Amino acid sequence: MPKIRIDILEGKSDAYKKQLLNIVHDALVEAIKIPDWDRIQILHEHKHSNFEIPPGKTDNYTSIEMLMFPGRSREAKRRICELITKNLKSALGIDESDVMIILLEPPMENWGVLGKPATDLDHGFTIDV
Repeated sequence: MPKIRIDILEGKSDAYKKQLLNIVHDALVEAIKIPDWDRIQILHEHKHSNFEIPPGKTDNYTSIEMLMFPGRSREAKRRICELITKNLKSALGIDESDVMIILLEPPMENWGVLGKPATDLDHGFTIDV
């Protein structure tokens, strides 16, 4: 049940934004085996004046934060990053140097799902991939 936040500069087309969301989601399905229906993504667009990026980065700079249950292997996390950066470059022309991915894994007792801590639920998919 990853929760994804993507930050970009405003001005991209709806098709571009949809493809960006699909690339991130597809990487999660492949790398950590989430069900295809498990899709919580929020895309934030910012004005230049509200989105400072490091020198040398372009207007394609993309920040992706992933909150997800802990337990995925280092290899699965590596695969997420590889798939996203490779597919953003090939599909949208976003260079790897313009992509930052941050994986955050709060303990499961810190997630509230269906009114209960996530530790108390059967999620219907494997986390330890």
